[in-house]
Amino acid sequence: MQMAEQILSVAHLEKSYQKRHVLHDINFSIAKGEVVALLGPSGSGKSTLIRCLNGLEEYQQGTLTFNGEEVTPTEKNWQQLRQKIGMVFQSYDLFPNLTVLDNILLGPVKVQHQSREEAKATAEKLLDQVGLREYENSYPRQLSGGQKQRIAIVRALALNPELMLFDEVTASLDPEMVRGVLNIITELAQDSNMTMIVVTHEMNFAKQIADRVLFLEDGKILEQTPGKQFFEDPQTDRAKAFLESMDF
Repeated sequence: MQMAEQILSVAHLEKSYQKRHVLHDINFSIAKGEVVALLGPSGSGKSTLIRCLNGLEEYQQGTLTFNGEEVTPTEKNWQQLRQKIGMVFQSYDLFPNLTVLDNILLGPVKVQHQSREEAKATAEKLLDQVGLREYENSYPRQLSGGQKQRIAIVRALALNPELMLFDEVTASLDPEMVRGVLNIITELAQDSNMTMIVVTHEMNFAKQIADRVLFLEDGKILEQTPGKQFFEDPQTDRAKAFLESMDF
């Protein structure tokens, strides 16, 4: 991949909590339009790593470069970058006192200073895409978990980010709700050329969408492999054992 295509580069990233070293010398880049799956056992550092990428976790050493510019990790800079680096979490974090539509409009109108009319047009188009336009005046308490998670994805997309981060977005959903959320992310990956980093335990889903897999254990990247190759011929014994332990 040419350097000009890179949207994010991570070099020698180190993260510790007091005496516990949780990320060790993390190095990788992601190109525009690429989908990278972060896989590995629980506790391997996947969620910590993805949270470092938009300033939700501080890191002690290393550099992040976004669109060719090294990130100076100040709160002001992170606030600006979060408009370009969207993130969806396990928990939906919707404001309970706001309607679905107002939850989505908050960022574009308050942060990006879009007109309400412009932001509403974008929001309604996105709601149509996820099949939830009829719920725009509903409140979060009136929605199922899967519906809330789809709204959380729409809220992130409404800011028109250049990179999307997904952190175990189906982990807290009932099994029958998982498929609808994964379908939305799959469509983003395949139809809109969205650049994404996805943390997931859903192996069939990862196999379907990942251009590349980063396999983590104990805070280290053990393997960086093209997606198809990772699932058919992983390069490390640990990755082979991990895949054999997963039911897919």
